[in-house]
Amino acid sequence: MIWLGIETANAPLSVAVVKDGKVVAEVVQNIKLTHSAGAMPAIENILANAGVKPNELDAIAVSEGPGSYTGVRIGVTLAKTLAWTLHKPLVGISSLKVLAANATLYDGLICPIFDARRDNVYTAVYKGAELDVVVEDYHDHIDGLLNRLKAFESPVLFIGADVHAFWDKIIEVLGDYALRAPFSNELPRASEVIRLASMRELPSVEEIHHFIPQYKRITEAEANWLKGQKEKAHEQ
Repeated sequence: MIWLGIETANAPLSVAVVKDGKVVAEVVQNIKLTHSAGAMPAIENILANAGVKPNELDAIAVSEGPGSYTGVRIGVTLAKTLAWTLHKPLVGISSLKVLAANATLYDGLICPIFDARRDNVYTAVYKGAELDVVVEDYHDHIDGLLNRLKAFESPVLFIGADVHAFWDKIIEVLGDYALRAPFSNELPRASEVIRLASMRELPSVEEIHHFIPQYKRITEAEANWLKGQKEKAHEQ
């Protein structure tokens, strides 16, 4: 079985081709190139390098969010378009779970972090090789997350390129309970998107139209609109 994996949920970009459980080709990069300009060429190049024609793919896996609105939207749109055009099943995987998968050799609590700006984060808590869900994907202020983790009274392994932005605060609150994954494990990998997707039952192609990103937070524009509606209602 041949899979194409796409991961663009945040600044890093990763695309992979996996055939019969083996990585044939994979690119992982964290350079200043917008996904709108770099994602599709990366897909075309990885398929060419792997010697795989698009119609030879059996399934497509994509990181479905949360993360950057633009990044998630680009990845999901590309994946849906390819899946529908090629008439292949599409499987979405949490971008936080994909990142946590880099640390499955650690048997304790794993906390992936994406910077959501203004001291907010997208995060979750998993445990061990099976990535058992301890805290489901959600959006929180860093203080709220750390208070939640402190209650576990257990070591927590933080992972992700955005951890550095909060590391001083993490150490301040959790002290010796705070562990940090090495920099070589900080970027999400499309091969892990595929591995996690391959564990699931393949959906029907007809379900592609119902596939939606998992943002875990409304956009700032939506928040401002709702705030305006509440203010208008209050004035009336």
